[in-house]
Amino acid sequence: MEIPQIFDGEYKLAQIVWENAPLSTHDLVEKCQDQLDWKRTTTYTVLKKLCERGVFRMENKQVTVLIPRERVQLSQGEAFLGRTFGGSLPGFIAAFAKEKRLSQKDIDEIRRLIDDYVERNGHA
Repeated sequence: MEIPQIFDGEYKLAQIVWENAPLSTHDLVEKCQDQLDWKRTTTYTVLKKLCERGVFRMENKQVTVLIPRERVQLSQGEAFLGRTFGGSLPGFIAAFAKEKRLSQKDIDEIRRLIDDYVERNGHA
């Protein structure tokens, strides 16, 4: 199944749903008003678009998740890498590290991720 692209404004609403699902449309409207300063109509418009694209489902005034956050993040990350760095993760990391100082915590986490990958996949 192809994962649909989620645009910036939609992603803000999606974060709220992913963090609270399942939730009522009433609760979603309140959370969007409190956290995003959105009107009820804006919330319903964005929710409708995400439901039409199969990210969420709205039934009986309940919103549930169809595509988890992690799958969307992976898909959008891969698309970004492909578009911007020709699919090269090392190219992205090199460009990122050139402009942003990595903390020791960041470096340790990247090493841990690589070590876990090698352990799971049996190769270096």
